[in-house]
Amino acid sequence: MGKPVWLKPVMLVTSLFMSAGAIATVPEMAQSQQPFDPLGAPGSDVNAANHRNNDPLSQLLREGRRLANAGNLPGALSAYRQAAELDRTNPRIFSGIGFLYASQGNHEEAIRAYQQAVTLEPNNAEFHYAIGFSLANLGRTSDAIAAYRRATQLNPRHVNANLGIGVLLARQGRYEEALEMYRRVAAIAPQNFKAQELQGTALLQMKRPRDAFTPLQQAARIAPRQAIVRVHIGTGWLQLQDYQKAMNAFSKAVELEPRNPYIQVQIGKALQAAGYLDEAMRAFQRAISLQSTLAEAHAGVGDIYFEQSNYSSAVNLYRQALAYSPQDPEIHYKLGKAMKQMGRKQEAATSLQQAKQLLEQQSDQSDRLSEIDSLLKELK
Repeated sequence: MGKPVWLKPVMLVTSLFMSAGAIATVPEMAQSQQPFDPLGAPGSDVNAANHRNNDPLSQLLREGRRLANAGNLPGALSAYRQAAELDRTNPRIFSGIGFLYASQGNHEEAIRAYQQAVTLEPNNAEFHYAIGFSLANLGRTSDAIAAYRRATQLNPRHVNANLGIGVLLARQGRYEEALEMYRRVAAIAPQNFKAQELQGTALLQMKRPRDAFTPLQQAARIAPRQAIVRVHIGTGWLQLQDYQKAMNAFSKAVELEPRNPYIQVQIGKALQAAGYLDEAMRAFQRAISLQSTLAEAHAGVGDIYFEQSNYSSAVNLYRQALAYSPQDPEIHYKLGKAMKQMGRKQEAATSLQQAKQLLEQQSDQSDRLSEIDSLLKELK
C-alpha cells in the first residue's frame, strides 16, 4: 500500500445516469437522464396521427422510426424534418427531432426543436425537462435548473427533473439544497436507488461520511448490482481514513463490473483525493487497459504526475487525453498549468486561452475563468 503523500477531503461525484445520448461524466458529473423517446411511444401523436396509413406524412414517420431503431440517427432526423415540413402543428414531431439531435450530442439544435414543441404544447412537462437536459449538457446550469423547475411545476412527481435539479445544485456547491431535492425524490419513489445514492454523494461532499452510509447502504439494497454505489461507500471509508474497508468496497465494485473502465476511473479519483497516489495510478491504468481512448483516465494519470511535480509526463498525458476529448476545457486548463510549471510560457498561454474560450461557451464557470485570467497575467 502506498503511503499518502498528501490528504484532502475526498469529494467524488459521478454520473447520474450512463445512458445513450447522455453525458457519461460531466467533469465529474452528468446532469440527468436522456429525455423520454417520443419516436416509439405507443399511441403518441407521432405514431397515431389523424392521417391515412399510406399518406406521405405517415410514411415519413414510419421511416424515421425505422431508421432510429436501426441506429441511423441522421437518416431518422432527415425523415422527421421532412415530416415537420408537412405538419407544423404536431408538437410530437418537433420533440422527436429534439430527441434525435440530443441523441447525437447536438444540444443547441435539440433545444430549438423542443422550444418549438413547447410553443405548440406549453404545459408538457417532458418537453421542459428535455430542454433542461440539453441546457445542462451545454453547461448552462442556471438555465437548466429553471427548465427543470418548470417541468416540476407542471408535474411535481417528475423524478428525473427533480434529480436533475439536485445534481445541478450540487455542481454549484449548494449541497444542502441538493440533498433536499434527493430526499424529495426518495419520498416520491422510495425504490429509486439514484435518490438514495445521490443523498450519499451530497453528504460526502459535505464531509459527513457516517451520515452518507445510511442512504448509500439503502441504495445498495435496492440495486445490489450497481458498482458505483460501492465506490461511493469506499469513498466514505477513505474520508474516515479506513483504507482497508475502502479497498474492500472498491473490490466489490470491480467484482460487480469488472469490464467497466469508468468504475476504475472513479476508484482512481477517490484514491488520489485521499493521497494514495500509487494505488490511484494503477486504477487509472486499469481503466486505460479497458478503454484506451478514455480521456478521463489519461487525464487522471496526468494529474498524478502533476502532483508529483513530473510536469513533462503530465504534459504528455494531458495531450493524450486531448487527442480523445479535444473540446474539454478542464484538460486544456491542466495542460496550460503544467506547461507554465515547465517555463513554456507561450504554449501555456495558448492552452489556457483555449480553455477560456471553451468555458466562455458555458455558464457558471466564473471561478475557473478567474483562475485562468490570473494565470494568464502571471505569464505576461
